[in-house]
Amino acid sequence: MGAATMHASPERVTPAQVAALARRHGRQAHCPACAHFKAPGWTSLAASTDVSALQCLGALWLPGDDEPTLEEARPAGMDPWSVEVPISLAYHPNNRCQVWACRHCVKPFLRYTEYGGYYIDHRFRELNPERLTDL
Repeated sequence: MGAATMHASPERVTPAQVAALARRHGRQAHCPACAHFKAPGWTSLAASTDVSALQCLGALWLPGDDEPTLEEARPAGMDPWSVEVPISLAYHPNNRCQVWACRHCVKPFLRYTEYGGYYIDHRFRELNPERLTDL
C-alpha cells in the first residue's frame, strides 16, 4: 500500500492487504498524533477536522468500479454504527472505505464518506483486527 496524498486519487488496496495491516498495527495504542481519532465504532468527524496526522493508504473501491453491494453484515437489530458491528470488508459500508493510517505510529483506520441529501458525513473507525470477519 502506498501513500496517497489528499489531492491525488488513492490506489486500490485489497481486503487481504487491509487485514494484514490490521493484524500488524490495529491493536496498538494511539500515539499523541492520532489520539484525537480514537473511534472503536464509526464516528463522524466535522468537515473542519484537521486530518494531517493521517495519510490515505488506498481504497477498497474506486469510482468507475462496478458498484459494490449495499448489503450489510451485522446482527439483526444492531445499529449499523455500533462499536460491536463486525468489520466485514466485503460488505457495506466497509467495502466503500478508504484506508488511512497515522503518519507517526501507523495505527490504521477506515474512512467512509456518507452522502446524504443535504450533507456529507465523514466517518472514521479504527481498524481493529478483533472485529474483522469474512461474513
